[in-house]
Amino acid sequence: MTVKPSAARANGKVNLHLGVGEARSDGYHELSTVFMAVDRQEIVALIPEPGADVTCGVVAGMCTSFHVSEPDEDLATPNNLAWRAVNAICAGADVEPVRIEVDKTIPVAGGMAGGSADAAAAIKAAVGYMAQHGVDVPADRVQAVAAELGADVPFALMGGIALGTERGDALVPMMGRGEYWFAFLNPGVGLSTGKVFEHLDDMRFNSASVVPKMDTTLLSRALLSGDPVQVGAAMHNDLEAAALSLQPRLHTLIRDAEKAGAIRAMVSGSGPTVAALCPDRETALAVVEELTRDGSAEGFVACGPATGATLL
Repeated sequence: MTVKPSAARANGKVNLHLGVGEARSDGYHELSTVFMAVDRQEIVALIPEPGADVTCGVVAGMCTSFHVSEPDEDLATPNNLAWRAVNAICAGADVEPVRIEVDKTIPVAGGMAGGSADAAAAIKAAVGYMAQHGVDVPADRVQAVAAELGADVPFALMGGIALGTERGDALVPMMGRGEYWFAFLNPGVGLSTGKVFEHLDDMRFNSASVVPKMDTTLLSRALLSGDPVQVGAAMHNDLEAAALSLQPRLHTLIRDAEKAGAIRAMVSGSGPTVAALCPDRETALAVVEELTRDGSAEGFVACGPATGATLL
């Protein structure tokens, strides 16, 4: 039997709302978040390696337009999420070893779940690879592997718009009208997700005024309107204050994005990427051009909602 390469793509995300509650016993925090997938994608390909003696090769390909400082993704060891995803799906199966290639376009350590998109694409590609060997991977196994790999991986598989609770991985699809154009801006520095959450906990310990905002009702109504202005007014991120405290340069990026025409600019997830919601594609392109002109930031335009992970 001739086995062909299996490839899949998955998109990044923006948190239109991110409410952060109390720390959980498992090390995560209780979340109330609204995800929107945006059409900035990662592609993972599994290339058959019949002569190899391991079940999974290295992550061999990286083509990303973003290079930020520490922390960096572990791209060439079994700790990489794509590698772990393939190993989990193919565990115990009599299939040919593969080389994993990852084509990245989502900023590393940028708050857009690039690593989770890698994992979701790798899961889809591995399911397709197993199908070539006559093995059907049950949907509940796919979901279990996604949840094991990380809190954002289930949404990277799903795509669209969703409310995430618990760790952010208990998902309920949400309705929305229209399309939303974003200018995503990265100042070329990394922010550790763990450190941002820790800093938020410290801020709350030291100030009773820093409280969680878990209610997403206003945003839900705004999404049904299809009006970017209403959506922008309802956007919120509990982690933003902590991210701004750790990387004060983001203040300037947010201010300049809104000055250049964005409806609302906000730290995406744990940062450092800034998501600037714009009224249309042309404005988003203009915001990116204006804010990247002097080389102090990198940027790109993306639109949401986008699809979940899909086979190519």
